[in-house]
Amino acid sequence: MNNRLMQQLGDKIKYANFSAEDAAKLYLSYAKITKNYGAAIRAVQTKLEILDEDFELLHEHNPIHHMETRVKSIESILEKLTRKGYPLTGQAITEGLTDVAGIRVICHYVEDIYTIADLLKRQADIQVVKETDYIKHPKPNGYRSYHLVVKVPVFFVDGVVEMPVEVQIRTMAMDFWASLEHKLRYKSDGLIPKFIADELKECSETIAASDLKMQRIHSFLEDIEHNLQLPELVDETLSQEAEREGN
Repeated sequence: MNNRLMQQLGDKIKYANFSAEDAAKLYLSYAKITKNYGAAIRAVQTKLEILDEDFELLHEHNPIHHMETRVKSIESILEKLTRKGYPLTGQAITEGLTDVAGIRVICHYVEDIYTIADLLKRQADIQVVKETDYIKHPKPNGYRSYHLVVKVPVFFVDGVVEMPVEVQIRTMAMDFWASLEHKLRYKSDGLIPKFIADELKECSETIAASDLKMQRIHSFLEDIEHNLQLPELVDETLSQEAEREGN
């Protein structure tokens, strides 16, 4: 291994439980890691695209706005292996790090999140490893999202491998908050004063309320579209709105 690469690795593995030589080997094998986990991402992403298209055909609504994908960087893999005290092996990466491959699914409405999650979990070849609902149970900082870790079979030349993929499903509003919160926290090196953290959490609550309001508007318009007695439904709704404003 050349000295330049070893020097570049020095700071990254200062507190690691493995040698610079082992870390350098991981760098060289990263191409294979990227290929394998990239294939797993494509397998799950294709399933989601098919589900979105089929749902649109049946219900005239696309639950997915867009998707973003990534394979964790080699630096992040090294850092996480070190932090968790795992050995530098392929098995440790596959079994210990369930978020090497990630898909972020951005939906229009909260209801869409649960629709997509349920449809994906019902796939015969999908194995749910972990499921966390940060929408019903937000993190203390206000973070909201629906997380799934699934295993999907990927067919390589040498055989089939069950690969883990982390799927984060959230609305556009949730993604807006999470992206800015992450950027602000990164900019301040994670040291955010309490009053700023409180402001961010309040913003999260406001965005969550807006999400629910948009969901109600969407559901109402869908009811109008499919309800045969449109005049009565509209008149009743207008009367209820006027009564609320009067109070």
